[in-house]
Amino acid sequence: MEQVTAMKQSTIDQKPSIYSLQLQELKEWLKENNEKAFRAEQIFDWLYTKRVTSFEDMTNLSKQLRDRLESAFTLTTLKTIIQQQSSDGTIKFLFELHDGYSIETVLMRHDYGNSVCVTTQVGCRIGCTFCASTLGGLKRNLEAGEIVAQVVKVQQALDKTDERVSSVVIMGIGEPFDNFDHMLSFLKIINHDKGLNIGARHITVSTSGIIPKIYKFADENMQINFALSLHAPNTELRSRLMPINRAYKLPDLMDAIRYYINKTGRRVSFEYGLFGGVNDQVEHAEELARLIKGLKCHVNLIPVNYVPERDYVRTPREQIINFEKTLKNHGINVTVRREQGHDIDAACGQLRAKERKEETR
Repeated sequence: MEQVTAMKQSTIDQKPSIYSLQLQELKEWLKENNEKAFRAEQIFDWLYTKRVTSFEDMTNLSKQLRDRLESAFTLTTLKTIIQQQSSDGTIKFLFELHDGYSIETVLMRHDYGNSVCVTTQVGCRIGCTFCASTLGGLKRNLEAGEIVAQVVKVQQALDKTDERVSSVVIMGIGEPFDNFDHMLSFLKIINHDKGLNIGARHITVSTSGIIPKIYKFADENMQINFALSLHAPNTELRSRLMPINRAYKLPDLMDAIRYYINKTGRRVSFEYGLFGGVNDQVEHAEELARLIKGLKCHVNLIPVNYVPERDYVRTPREQIINFEKTLKNHGINVTVRREQGHDIDAACGQLRAKERKEETR
């Protein structure tokens, strides 16, 4: 109880992260504090190009401005609790936040570059029955700067070998659309050419299906890649796997997806985890093909990672191939996700569940 009270008090006392500010917001803060607006670009250069870890390191700013920044903001630093590296180069970080809670961030190495998977919440309230992230429920949302700091922290690690983060996926712990405003601010900060300058088409956000926010995201009309965690071809099965389907029914969800495609002209990726004996039969593939036929879409089949706290098992390789082949026979664009991090705690939320049991009970 004392630890929980301390965590809550720490959150109340914590200054906002400077990483949470978009460039225009920083310019406005500077003007309000009788500073020149052009200083914002200098500060962004220190944060995102030079990637300093202290306001004192911003040497082309006056001492007075550095002191003001120090008193108004925190330069969010994440404490690395555990860093696991897979034989395939995947690195999973367990970071500690200022209030003692922990989050996961993953660096994945591909032929086309380095991708970072970020977390948007401490825990998750969605309750998907196959996911370790939801164990213990939702503790709190991350502010935009805490999400940005994950990318910065990984980039600082890559700086040692002259590599860079080339893409970002928002598929870590939490439901991004349940923390919509902070997520949106994060997207704009990392996409900005004065920020981390990660191209919109190299950023992917995923949702479990919060319908009102899908419409809202479509109206933003960003060039960000959009993915839906589908995992089932019908309402009954999806409700069993994903309780959110009881609030946001599959037919209504598909209407929202059609709105997104029509509004943006962009393709939607459907994430479909394969769970042995649950949703991986040929008849499920046939039903899935009927559900999404005619949509501008792609299906990403995901052989699940085994999570000790959950009962699901992997689909046999031959069955995965049959599922993929069935979709292709119906003209569906489909790929099977390449497995990464199989020799570490790769499943989302798994490392946190194992190492921070007080958070995930």
